[in-house]
Order: sequence, then C-alpha cells, then structure tokens
Amino acid sequence: MANLLDIRRRIKSVKNTQQITKAMKMVSAAKLKRAQDRVVAARPFANKMTEVLTELAAREREDFHHPLLDSRGDERYLVILVTADKGLCGAFNTNIIKAAQVFLRQHEGKQLEMLVAGRKGRDFFRRRNMTISGEYIGLTGSGRVEYEEAVNVAHAVIKRFSEDKELDKVFIIYNEFKSVIQQRVVVEQLLPVARVEENADSAAPGREGAQGVQPLTLVDYIYEQSPEDIFSRLLPRFVETQIYRALLESIASEQGARMTAMDAASKNAGELINTLTLNMNRIRQARITTEIIEIVSGSAAAAR
Repeated sequence: MANLLDIRRRIKSVKNTQQITKAMKMVSAAKLKRAQDRVVAARPFANKMTEVLTELAAREREDFHHPLLDSRGDERYLVILVTADKGLCGAFNTNIIKAAQVFLRQHEGKQLEMLVAGRKGRDFFRRRNMTISGEYIGLTGSGRVEYEEAVNVAHAVIKRFSEDKELDKVFIIYNEFKSVIQQRVVVEQLLPVARVEENADSAAPGREGAQGVQPLTLVDYIYEQSPEDIFSRLLPRFVETQIYRALLESIASEQGARMTAMDAASKNAGELINTLTLNMNRIRQARITTEIIEIVSGSAAAAR
C-alpha cells in the first residue's frame, strides 16, 4: 500500500505542474491573438500576389523570360521546412515532420536537401543524415517574425535557384493556421513559379491544402512598364511574401497547438489530483479503521 507521505508529495508535484501548464496556456493565448491578427492581415496580399503572378507567368512573352520562371529540370530539389523551436505543442511538430518524410519518400532518387526554419525539424533530420544546406533557428521561437528575416531566407534561396542554378525546384512545407484546434499541413511549390495552365483546376498552383485562394480566371493585363521591369520587381517580392506568410502561419499554428495542448494537460492534471486525493483519503480511512479496531480489541482483551 502506498505511503501517505508519498501521495501527498505527488499531489503537490502535480499541482505545481498544473500551475505551469495554466501559465503556458495564458502566454500562448496572448501570443496567438497577435499572431492571428498578423496572419489575417498578410493573407489577402499574399493571395492576390499569387493570383497576379501566376497569370502573368501564363502570359509570359516569348521574347522575355525570368530565371525564377525557368523549368530547367527535375532532379535537384530544395525543401524549406518550417517547424517550431520548442516542444509542448501537441502534434504540431510531429505532423509537419511526417509530411516532410512522406514528401522525401515520394521523391526518392532525386537530389534532395533541406533548408530548415526551426530547431525541431533541424534536430530530427540532422540525426537522419539529411543534407541540410541552411538553418534558421529562432525565427518563430519569439512568437513574432519580421519581414526582413523572411527576406534573408528568400534571397538565399533565390541566389541558389536563379544565379547559381544549383536547384531545379524549391518546395516549402509548413502548418497553415485554420483555428485554435486545427492546423493544416501545406506542401507548396515555391520555385519555379507555377503557371495557371499547369494547374488549371487548382485554387493555387503548386499548393496542396491552402485556404483563402479562389480559382484563377485569366485577366488580360495592360503593361504600363516593360515585362522585364515587372517580373524583376515582383517575382523576388513574391518569394519573400510566400516565405513570410509561411512563417506567420507557422507561428499562429504553433501557438494554437500549444494553447490546446496546455489546456488538455491542465485538465489531465486536475483529474490526476482528484484521483490521488481520493486514493489518499481511502488509505487514511483504512488506517483510522484499523487503529479503531486495534483499540477496541485491546479494550475488550483487557476487560476479560
């Protein structure tokens, strides 16, 4: 039978843990509100830019092309994986890592390498001898990411794709925020910029599971500047915006997942405290009953 002192210590330990999980839930709730506001503000701009550029890419003139539109091969892949820097957020990191593993298995035989944003993804694939060409730790850990940080990531990718021509395709995998209790894994082709003809039936070319993007209808644009100027300015900005949005979505998803996980942990701690308290009371009652029986038995023996 368990010792009363041990049970009291365990109850105290669980109560301390419950206080921590409640505090973490409150912190995540505060961060989630800010992150959600930034995601909602960024989505319309990112979606419209995707719509405009995919249409422009579809109408690209024969006398002009841009390196970010070139489909040069299908062998060298770069996967940008966005995970969290910390745990305690339920299945958030597990789901995104599983999606990355599925993607890697589907493209066995290709020259695959990763650029990871987030400590969890970096540590997981480093232990499995995956080629990691770049890592960005701390981008999502603070709960707030600046556009300049996304620009740094985008410029590194653009340089390798368009200038050095070391890559054939670039994909990005991240969690898209839908609600506090639901996140959706998105696998999106970032480069080369997909054309409408290649994905006529999809809401957004190269994207699986994205929300908020309507089916595209080709528009006949009038170019007030030359196509060279338009593509040279918009295409790098498009890559920067898509990476920035992915980071924002990931931050909001992480805080929502952590808030849900900490709420469940607090409830489980409360249930465990109740169970331990009930068990402790039963042991106390059994001991009191045993002592009463011993006293009564001793009195009865003395009376004889």
